[in-house]
Amino acid sequence: MTEQPAQTTTAGDPATARGEQTRQLIRDTAMRLFRERGYAQTTMRAIAQEAGVAVGNAYYYFGSKDHLIQEFYAQAQVEHRAAAQPVLDREEAFGPRLAGVLHAGIDVLTPSHGFAATFFKTAAEPTSPLSPFSAESSGPREAAIDLFGEVLTGSTATVDAELRPQLPELLWLAYMGVILYWVHDRSPDQTKTRQLIDGAVPLVDRLVALSRLRVLRPVTRQVLDLIRTLRH
Repeated sequence: MTEQPAQTTTAGDPATARGEQTRQLIRDTAMRLFRERGYAQTTMRAIAQEAGVAVGNAYYYFGSKDHLIQEFYAQAQVEHRAAAQPVLDREEAFGPRLAGVLHAGIDVLTPSHGFAATFFKTAAEPTSPLSPFSAESSGPREAAIDLFGEVLTGSTATVDAELRPQLPELLWLAYMGVILYWVHDRSPDQTKTRQLIDGAVPLVDRLVALSRLRVLRPVTRQVLDLIRTLRH
């Protein structure tokens, strides 16, 4: 019986774990160079050379630096969920769950703080595919919103019925605000960002609890109507 040759990709790697190893090597090398040299100063050629692969092979796995950043978003979200899981397993109250998830997100991002400011200039451009609000970022964005949904659904919080389905996205938007502050935070170990989280979460917790009160329902409806208007 004639042995069949191993299936290969167009880049020449066997269609096995070897291809995934190459992909991970390129991704990890890119993240390291982004942190060491900055996003703008790191080229695909430099990434390929540092990883010890052909430039064409690097482009086979990642069509551009933008694709590498999308990979970073996706991986960061996986790590964020893993880092947040212990507090979600342990806590039932909404406030501690939210604080734990926010702190876990900053824990995951902390090694990238050095290049975050220069990278953010690109990501902040409204038309950039690197924007967290872009269509290209929809996967990590939805995963993050789902995580904040778990903060709510696994808690003992009683929330206004109309606000409940909108709240996970609102919490994600608040998290984006925390990240923006963190990007520009030059305090030692970004302690001011931690203080922001610890100070803001009790306020959010209180507002969520008050949302179910009849006297505040008109205000809640106005906020939701404004959100719907801005979406369209």
